[in-house]
Amino acid sequence: MHKNINYISASSLSFGEGRSGAQPKVTLVGAGPGDPDLLTIKGANALAEAQVVLYDALANEEILTYAPKKSIKIFVGKRKGCHTYSQDEINQLIVDNALTYGHVVRLKGGDPFIFGRGSEEIDFVESFGIPTAVVPGISSSVAVPAYQGISLTKRGVSESFWVITGTTSDRKLSNDVALAAQSSATVVILMGMSKLAQIVNLFQNESKGASPIAIIQNGTTPKEKIGVGTIDTIQNVVAEKKLSSPAIIVIGEVVRESNKLKGFYEEFISKEII
Repeated sequence: MHKNINYISASSLSFGEGRSGAQPKVTLVGAGPGDPDLLTIKGANALAEAQVVLYDALANEEILTYAPKKSIKIFVGKRKGCHTYSQDEINQLIVDNALTYGHVVRLKGGDPFIFGRGSEEIDFVESFGIPTAVVPGISSSVAVPAYQGISLTKRGVSESFWVITGTTSDRKLSNDVALAAQSSATVVILMGMSKLAQIVNLFQNESKGASPIAIIQNGTTPKEKIGVGTIDTIQNVVAEKKLSSPAIIVIGEVVRESNKLKGFYEEFISKEII
């Protein structure tokens, strides 16, 4: 089987041994939410066998120490307004390096199948006949709230939770946020800081201005910052604490139930009564 690499300079190679003599293979590894200790053992084992690692901005660089020193490490991170590579170029890099060097580990923050385009990359790689494997990661949508004592579900408080992207591929707020605002479920919004005013407005339209909300920036890392309040007050909290991306937004009564945050809400309510 022959495939041409369009974006990255490489020869067309027959599937089998790559240019280095190694068998092409791609493993998609979830790096977890930020704390390097939350990488799975299976993820660490995959990195230990990598010839090449392509890693994202949200993957803690300390995790790269699990890969061999002689392995090639390539940063392909994307931040708002600053993309090192386009997604098409990343796809081509994965294939080119697999055909050239053998085992490529694609290291992605959180879990690669939760708003991580992991399935797109797997589909592209497999179209070249290259074997793939997936190592799930701990999703920031669950782990970051947990670090603050926020249980996304709790008996008698919340029976379910939504995990929604705050910014869709066309740079708009997901329509699912409006639907979630109508429910009694916990709502977790990723990549939503630039749309915070719109999110607040949707919940206020549902008469949920008093609903508890937490915004956690750089969760599970030493740079973690948190702002808590209600839908009506959270924009002032964000401005005061200078919160920004990357951050996770958690909305619902379970925020109030956190042992770490309960004191804030008890004090907040007492001030409201006064």
